[in-house]
Amino acid sequence: MQQWNKEAVFRGRIVILGFGAVGRGVLPLLLRHLDIGPAQMEIVTLSTKGIGTADELGVAHTAIKVDRDNYRQVLDQRLRAGDFLVNLSVDVSSAALMRWCLEHAVLYIDACTEPWPGTYDDASLPPARRTNYALREEALALRDPARVQTTALITQGANPGLVSYFVKQALLDLAGEHVEPPRTREEWARLSQRLGVRTIHIAEQDSQTGRERKRVNEFVNTWSVSGFVSEGTQPSELGWGTHERHFPHDGARHASGCRAAIYLERPGAGTRVRSWTPLGGAYQGFLITHAESISIADHLTLGDIEKPDYRPTVHYAYRPCDDAVLSLHELEGRQWCMQDGKRQLREDIVAGRDELGVLLMGHARGAYWYGSQLTIEQARALCPCNSATTLQVTAPIMAGIVWAIRNPERGILEPDDLPFDEMLRMIRPYLGDVVGVYSDWTPLADECRLFEFPRDRTDPWQFINFRIA
Repeated sequence: MQQWNKEAVFRGRIVILGFGAVGRGVLPLLLRHLDIGPAQMEIVTLSTKGIGTADELGVAHTAIKVDRDNYRQVLDQRLRAGDFLVNLSVDVSSAALMRWCLEHAVLYIDACTEPWPGTYDDASLPPARRTNYALREEALALRDPARVQTTALITQGANPGLVSYFVKQALLDLAGEHVEPPRTREEWARLSQRLGVRTIHIAEQDSQTGRERKRVNEFVNTWSVSGFVSEGTQPSELGWGTHERHFPHDGARHASGCRAAIYLERPGAGTRVRSWTPLGGAYQGFLITHAESISIADHLTLGDIEKPDYRPTVHYAYRPCDDAVLSLHELEGRQWCMQDGKRQLREDIVAGRDELGVLLMGHARGAYWYGSQLTIEQARALCPCNSATTLQVTAPIMAGIVWAIRNPERGILEPDDLPFDEMLRMIRPYLGDVVGVYSDWTPLADECRLFEFPRDRTDPWQFINFRIA
């Protein structure tokens, strides 16, 4: 039997809030890499679907719907100072949970920033209030430099999360082996500026397929259907680079905060962009809003936030699995009204991979993709209860929990604040093939001239060239 390295000893309690695909996938990783017993853990979840995984591993679980009225009571009954809340829930405010954890000296981690239910589809709220930008600003506002705060890691999944570490490794690859790794936020930004990086895509193609194809009036996905639909119906968001000359006709700026990102007045699931990955090649993806589009752009900004000297354009370019693409087309045709059926592909995945990485463009060598090429067969061999998609999320969560246990009083941190090399060391064994590939691809490559679209042919790295009109 293989002996796994115990990365950290933990004597407190861990409560996992939410037990969807990510919760089921992270549980065996925690028992594998933490010196902890099943009796120290509890799962709190509304749905008992898949709870057999917890039973098999000897972890207790309680069925509770956590909401605005009872979340404090639920946490009060289960957690004390020094314990750990692993928030993998949907429709529970991340800021509210984090505030409680900071008040009670409880460690905290999540994979995305969630609001209370109704925020995304509240027509009375202006689009700016329904963005990840607003959610990020709300979470970061809980920082208190005047006092020591318990460690709270936000958005520590695959993307956001893992891709921030990929960006730093890719920058070092571009710089060459004789470059000393930057130590500060400003040094990373100056390295990116010196290299000439103008645009960064989180470039992902998911080719996993299930035994049974999508049916009419059904949404199928390789991860949370509710999570994907909620973020897909938010406004598109992207970090806005200093090299951009064509502000989008439907774009808008934020009046406060870091000012590193803009949003489009249309849903991400209805906004398509061109991108590229090594195995999948050129593709059309969806510009889905994600926190890393904002945080990476923010952390690579130099100068005044109102008129910065340098910042790359950063955004997600997601090509989900075939059935999810069909589901999105049907959803848009239904005027964004959710289908009656929801199905998440898990054990019934029969083939495919998730190719997830970062595509850095505009530098002297054109384009460079660095990331993970993980097949479903590799994922199942590496860790039970995971697909290729979930393992790219659960391994970073495991690494984040280990880091927080080792560093329990570091306050509220994003992935961009963490030591990328230490995190990649723990995560990389679960990523399948990790590669860096140079490419001469641009968004103007193989352009069809049958129709005339808005283009800037003097500079291929303008956002107007990536966006599909």
